[in-house]
Amino acid sequence: MQWQGRVGVVTGAASGIGAAVAAELAARGVHIVGVDLDAAGLARNVEQIITAGGGATAEPVDVADRDGIAAVMARIESAHGRLDFAVNCAASFLARGLEVDTADWDLVLGVNVRGISNVVQAAVPLLARADAAAVVNTASISAHIAQPSRWTYNATKGAIVTLTKCMAMDLAPHGIRVNVVSPGWIWTPEVSRAAGGDRERWEPVWGRFHLLRRLGEPQEVARAVAFLCSTDASFITGAELPVDGGYLAMGPEGLGDNSSFAGTA
Repeated sequence: MQWQGRVGVVTGAASGIGAAVAAELAARGVHIVGVDLDAAGLARNVEQIITAGGGATAEPVDVADRDGIAAVMARIESAHGRLDFAVNCAASFLARGLEVDTADWDLVLGVNVRGISNVVQAAVPLLARADAAAVVNTASISAHIAQPSRWTYNATKGAIVTLTKCMAMDLAPHGIRVNVVSPGWIWTPEVSRAAGGDRERWEPVWGRFHLLRRLGEPQEVARAVAFLCSTDASFITGAELPVDGGYLAMGPEGLGDNSSFAGTA
């Protein structure tokens, strides 16, 4: 497709998958409007995109702030007069189980679910004018499985999958496609912190959760997002694309003792 001249808003663009998506789309010629509560991280990534020859603007706004997001869309219309893509990567990784309280729920629901709603609602008037508009949301393999002490995170990721399907139905008459990616274990700053920065030690452990025996890279998710934004995906909407190295395909046996699957039936 022709990427040059298009404009995309990417939330969570200060780090991890959001930063990779912003860089990937910018490298293709899309002007990126990056949104993130982390103003310093967002500024660094926007500067990197510009240094690499791309176009980008920083909007340090909390996606849970409905009025703030509406103001971002107004500035996009004033500056560019168009919006072609909205990619929602912003997330709260707060994980709580039996001990969850009201403040925890308010935070996680506000960012992970209401935040997507805020962005898409505010973006629709602009997206509806584009000739090949697309929304891509970010869920997780955690949308489909139980994990200990993860009521908040997993519930909201499950909600994002269903929210995407509902959005796809309602926005189809406007010519807007809506899809969702569900990453597996991706080497993001959050995963690095969990590993104490020791990838060499932990990747073989966590890699066994995936058929490909490794963790993914943020850029691998970003390329999947770019595909869903492109006209190569023109007949794909309401769909979930796992970018999980085979995590969700694996049964309870895992890789087994013989992961080469050699031998005859």
